[in-house]
Amino acid sequence: MSEEQKRILEKQLWGVANALRGKMNADEYKNYILGFIFYKYLSEKLERYVNEKIISGEDFTFAQIKEKTKQGQEDIGHIKIACIGHLGYFLKPTELFSYIVKKGKGEIKDQPKFILEDIKKILDAIEKTSANTDSEDDFKGLFDDVDLTSTKLGSRESEKNEVVVEVLTLLSGIDFKLEDAKSDLLGDAYEYLIGEFAAGAGKKGGEFYTPAQVSRLLAQIVSLDKKRLKSAYDATCGSGSLLLRLGEFTDVVNYYGQELNPTTYNLARMNMILHGVHFDHLRRNVKIGGLVIT
Repeated sequence: MSEEQKRILEKQLWGVANALRGKMNADEYKNYILGFIFYKYLSEKLERYVNEKIISGEDFTFAQIKEKTKQGQEDIGHIKIACIGHLGYFLKPTELFSYIVKKGKGEIKDQPKFILEDIKKILDAIEKTSANTDSEDDFKGLFDDVDLTSTKLGSRESEKNEVVVEVLTLLSGIDFKLEDAKSDLLGDAYEYLIGEFAAGAGKKGGEFYTPAQVSRLLAQIVSLDKKRLKSAYDATCGSGSLLLRLGEFTDVVNYYGQELNPTTYNLARMNMILHGVHFDHLRRNVKIGGLVIT
């Protein structure tokens, strides 16, 4: 990514943050922005997979499937099995990020603009569809910190809805270029926001964000003369940035991380998935309140 592209992306992302700034602290609104970015990523990745790999020869797209018809239900049933097997989760056409944004803006005929309940159900559905599968641990509790009932979003439900619609609309205008296999625009965006939020809020809680330059240097030292590592472990993994940086310089088979803060650990899981670390290669070792769970 060129410096100009990076500058434009950061400006767009900061514009999204402005929609919540003043309503809550950075360490609080990061949960919404990063959570919604991840939802957008999961939605667009699934939609692209279905259109290109499952129904590429059909004269309709996944978003156009009519869920209430018999044929639509049959199609969705087959697609769901394929998606859970390949991606580890599933979303229906009316649960896609693009659909929810249109609904929030009043562009769906005969549908109210209120989307808070929809989003709650969708984020819950992502977790439920992964239950009893290999990806269950990756998605379990992943969106727990996206509290859409918080009064900090607004005193009335209508106010909360307006704020969320604004954030989602702004995010919908950012093209993370998922179709470009060599691009890590989404990962870069996530890293940028994590760094910005951590710089302003992490130190207050005794948490410190490792700058990208330092992470890169450490990763280069650890991976020196090593083409492949069976495992990589970070005892204080935070958002997982250092582990991911190591993957830039050598082939890492399994990633292990330990993090005391459950919210930060959720960010690490999102960060791993956003950077293409498949759930089969992600292991968990989380320390919560002195208890280590592996």
